[in-house]
Amino acid sequence: MKISTEQLPERQVALQIEVDDGRLEKALASAFRRLASKTRIPGFRPGKAPRAVLERHLGEHAVLHEAIDRLLPEVYKEALEQEKIDPIDQAAYDLVTEQPLVVKFTVPVQPSVDLGEYKALRVPKEPVVVEPDRIDESLEGLRHRYATLEPVTRAIQWGDIVRTDINGEVDGTVLVHEDDAEFQLIEGRTISLPGFAEAFIDREKGAEFEIEVPVPEDAPDERMRGQQARYQVRIKETKEEHLPELDDGFARQVGEGFSNLEALRSRIEQDLRQALEQEAEHHYHDQILDMLAERAQIEYPPVLVERETDRLFREQTSAAHAGGNTGGPKPEELEQYLQQVGKSEEELRSELRPLAENRVRRSLVLSQVTEAEDIHVTDSEVEAETGRMAEGAGSQGDEIRKLFSSDSAKESLRRSLLTKKTLERLVQIASTDGAASEEAKTDASKTGDKTE
Repeated sequence: MKISTEQLPERQVALQIEVDDGRLEKALASAFRRLASKTRIPGFRPGKAPRAVLERHLGEHAVLHEAIDRLLPEVYKEALEQEKIDPIDQAAYDLVTEQPLVVKFTVPVQPSVDLGEYKALRVPKEPVVVEPDRIDESLEGLRHRYATLEPVTRAIQWGDIVRTDINGEVDGTVLVHEDDAEFQLIEGRTISLPGFAEAFIDREKGAEFEIEVPVPEDAPDERMRGQQARYQVRIKETKEEHLPELDDGFARQVGEGFSNLEALRSRIEQDLRQALEQEAEHHYHDQILDMLAERAQIEYPPVLVERETDRLFREQTSAAHAGGNTGGPKPEELEQYLQQVGKSEEELRSELRPLAENRVRRSLVLSQVTEAEDIHVTDSEVEAETGRMAEGAGSQGDEIRKLFSSDSAKESLRRSLLTKKTLERLVQIASTDGAASEEAKTDASKTGDKTE
């Protein structure tokens, strides 16, 4: 067996194999026996037809292709071992010639990542500010949550809640079909399509009417853009919303109860700040990883992006069907989803590829930092995290412990903790305070060395 290799761009190796004639002949003989034993040919008992007769019956290349299908995995495995090539996914192959048998594999191998001077990375942190307007919006949301609703017989006004039967379609395609649909008419807020909500104003309970509004040119489904949507509507009930006064009495009704309105505002500000800090932390992590990936020299096989694109595609299409089943939607569900968004499968995949590529690059630099910083997660750390989650789950704690008792669950948790520790290390490197602290440690270490 003759083997030659060639390094290709994007971390791929061209592996060309020429199979010895003797080995091919043995594979052909074995293929002939397999095919002959399971092929019925008039005038011959099973397995007794001559090879020429079998080839005329099945086709000229049937025996050859059967032999190649069995032989290629064997020679490919042997060539990988001989050339010490470690593939990270299945290889694509081309049959160069059949006789002699020469095949060329394109093998994806481990990515290459050079972080450069990653410890010199500095990313400024943006301060977290809770705007008073956000607190006011949250308070207003609480007022609506604790509002009382009273049926009314007057004409509908903005702010009312209506209960209706609705049937809507665009050129024969069902847009909505719902009985007892209930929604609030907020001025400036779009329901279904622009112009739909406005048609309810000044109408009364029991009214039956049609609404016809144009579908905007930026609608998700391209097929509906520019067409007319037609609704059949029957108003079954109208309710008026009565908001509670924003005072200390209201504060005492909210949640576990607050002593006064100021205490409620303080709690809202605290919760908003916590949420904004978490959001800022995630954004800061993304900034660090993006800057690292931009500075690093990264080379990887295209299959990594395709693999991540497949995962994103399954996530997006599954989210709309079967309760987010990660196995992906059924074919008919996928077709329905693609119709709703007005895209073909390839168009949707094409949109997802830039995000997939970004995620691959982030993941590669993150893994390289883990290795460069020699970061590990011990069994005791995994156990401690399991205990922490179990304690936080209250009465469900035993189920959490059982869930993370398997090796696969522990390994998944270990990877999550490893990512967390690596990100913490990167924050220490990239943040101004962390960088100063790191430099102080280095200076102290040098001073200590001199003292000794």
